[in-house]
Amino acid sequence: MTNKLRTLGLLACSGLLFAASPVFAQGVILGSKHDFTSTGSAQQTTTLTDEVCVFCHTPHGADTNAPVPLWNKVITTRSFNRYSTLSTPTFDSQEAPVGSVSLACLSCHDGVQAMDVVLNAPGSGLGTGQIDPGAISAMTGTPIPVVASAGDATPFDLSNDHPVSMQYGGGGATAGDPVGTFTGTLGDPDFRDPVKAELNGQSIWWVDSAGGTTGTREKTDMLLYTRSDLGTAEPFVECGSCHDPHNGANAAGTQVSFLRTSNAASAVCTACHTK
Repeated sequence: MTNKLRTLGLLACSGLLFAASPVFAQGVILGSKHDFTSTGSAQQTTTLTDEVCVFCHTPHGADTNAPVPLWNKVITTRSFNRYSTLSTPTFDSQEAPVGSVSLACLSCHDGVQAMDVVLNAPGSGLGTGQIDPGAISAMTGTPIPVVASAGDATPFDLSNDHPVSMQYGGGGATAGDPVGTFTGTLGDPDFRDPVKAELNGQSIWWVDSAGGTTGTREKTDMLLYTRSDLGTAEPFVECGSCHDPHNGANAAGTQVSFLRTSNAASAVCTACHTK
């Protein structure tokens, strides 16, 4: 497949997404810090390709085991220092291994793998490789490497970030709950009730944020991710709960660090936490 055909394919897919979701259309990745082309504002950029989407997505040869669609990155599992290692007494959720969409984020943000290492590089052939090793290196120090534990030479520190791969609200919501706003009891009463729906036979959850349509799952809501690691399908908090990787700026053009919605007056925090 030529670069031109690949670009047309991605534009066609993008057009369908934009037409289907007016909230998605507000997202801005072109020119953002997730744009690694020469017209972007990423930490490091390249002049070897003008394909913005290829650094994360590919229409062909994607990792079918990745927790995100058409993923063009190498997903690796590592040991991480977790927030729970701080033994904070108010942390009352159970954790699963770092996984789900958070692993996709960490395929760039683990401080080891360069941001332009892909499964399907631009061009006519399939093949894992680095698009521009001369210009783009690993995002080192994000997270900060820590002292290796026994049997693992590459653990990383997530202890100073919001915990991920954890039950929402201390647990309590499960796939067996009826569709709609959760009416049961969360393990931690200081969390707002999540909303559940069914999509393609799967349970999906979210927490309504201010400004959106109540009871309707939108990209500006705090999204929760279904995992069964602890024995039952239930909602988990992941990196994508608060962050939208396509939203480099909000509708008004103000940079919001890829948050799902503006954090004015701590709106991202208070969407989930009753503070």
